[in-house]
Amino acid sequence: MKDLSKVEDITRQLLTEIGEDPERKGLVRTPHRVAKAWKFISKGYEQNLQDVLNDAIFEDECSEMVVVRDIEFFSMCEHHLLPFFGKAHVAYIPRGKVIGLSKIPRILEMYSRRLQIQERITHQVAEALNNLLDPAGVAVVLEGRHLCMQMRGVEKQNSFATTSAMLGEFHDEAETRAEFLSIISLRNL
Repeated sequence: MKDLSKVEDITRQLLTEIGEDPERKGLVRTPHRVAKAWKFISKGYEQNLQDVLNDAIFEDECSEMVVVRDIEFFSMCEHHLLPFFGKAHVAYIPRGKVIGLSKIPRILEMYSRRLQIQERITHQVAEALNNLLDPAGVAVVLEGRHLCMQMRGVEKQNSFATTSAMLGEFHDEAETRAEFLSIISLRNL
């Protein structure tokens, strides 16, 4: 974010437009807090894949499925500027290269810290891993709760949206896909 003061000015204007007084005691520092929050929420725009990876791709002959599940994520809906959040489950089948396990949540975070839709994040993470590792397959499932559905519009508080991207063996082989889906449905220890 280039200029926090502009976001502060826009926030003051928004407060006025909805009928509030930006000089009211409880709101005086709100424009500054909102600007700082948006700087954090949108930091994915300032990140790129190579910096996030930090050379954490390694040669290895491992060829069994690698799964990182229950990765918490949050993002902002590009249609309503309201949050959506949930859990992601990511898997790949190595073919000569592995990635540092902590990099998978970092890649997810980079894409989710932008104005987004859940469908796009799902595919961006899958494509990133596919392009970086050239694995035998990649699978990504996101389960999200969307405040744009819960607090406005249809107002359905208990709804979840599930999106998936299945590439390579996860797409082509029903048994591989079933193994992944079985793993992500396991309860935590």
